[in-house]
Amino acid sequence: MTRNEHQAHRRPTLRMVAERAGVSTATVSYVFSGRAGSTGSGVAETTAARVLAAADELNYRPNTAARTIRTGRSGMVQLSLHMLSDPWSLAVADAVNAEANRHALTTLILADGDWHAALDRVESDVAYLDAVGFEADAREKLHDLVQRGQRLVVFSEHLEPEGFDVIRSDAIPGCEIAMDHLLERHSAIGCIAAEGAVRLAGEQVTRYTPYVEKLAAAGIEPDPSWTVTYADTQASAFTAAVELLSGENRPRAVYATTDFAAIAAINAAHMLGLRVPHDVAVVGVGNTPDACLIAPTLTTVGPTDFYERQARIIVDRALETDPTPGRLHDFAWTLFPGGSTDLDAPAPRAR
Repeated sequence: MTRNEHQAHRRPTLRMVAERAGVSTATVSYVFSGRAGSTGSGVAETTAARVLAAADELNYRPNTAARTIRTGRSGMVQLSLHMLSDPWSLAVADAVNAEANRHALTTLILADGDWHAALDRVESDVAYLDAVGFEADAREKLHDLVQRGQRLVVFSEHLEPEGFDVIRSDAIPGCEIAMDHLLERHSAIGCIAAEGAVRLAGEQVTRYTPYVEKLAAAGIEPDPSWTVTYADTQASAFTAAVELLSGENRPRAVYATTDFAAIAAINAAHMLGLRVPHDVAVVGVGNTPDACLIAPTLTTVGPTDFYERQARIIVDRALETDPTPGRLHDFAWTLFPGGSTDLDAPAPRAR
């Protein structure tokens, strides 16, 4: 084997990446520590990009186990997403992965699992949890992880920062905005709600609560058939929407407690030959990217630039060198009008 052939078959090293990129080995090490491009002094983003390109050309992969021992950092961002098929969860994953890649971090996704057990097994620089219950047991698990030094970012409308960051994006004011928007032009408003939202509405405020309260305030007595529920699947939401829109006394507008349920309502309306919004208007909750991918586009409520801003919070927490107290990050909601409630748009031909 010639020297060049031997070089080609060698496992690429940090030094080889440095030579290819025209930088020092210290610079390459710094880039793969995940700190390049972060706030403060360090490696310029253009230099980091050159290093990553060289590593990609050589098929170089850093020794993560050795790095964890040496630096105490794993280079991992872990996301616990309780319903991965939801456009909201997919948008969170896409945004965090894009931001993590900018800093040479790897994203791992735990889909609908026991986040406490998973974080026991897998080292990560930060973990994001999108569904932490009200139970005392859940709080104890969070406290246990914090005590062990695990950095956490928790999406919650009820928790306060206790050694971990909290992303607060209170949906209830946004749900009220959605109902107000429908009530401007409609009185026969139906609701497609998650089973839990309806079941718990008598005990706590859920996304179903604004539907009941806003109709009552307007003096409207809803038909019992105007409320249908779904489990946490798109197929279940579609079935519920078909049931709602097939009734003899079907509503002329639909308030859905998630965007994916609203999208299911639009698809169900199309299947049933109903024109959206002229036969039935639809509004969703969440402001997910998929709201712009349906025809007509979906009117929805949610925070502005939520996914990108949240991703930066998560990755910044992973990159920080000095632990800081948990912080509260509050995201206000607003209305994003789409075609699904625009009655002033030309009506399509009835099928």
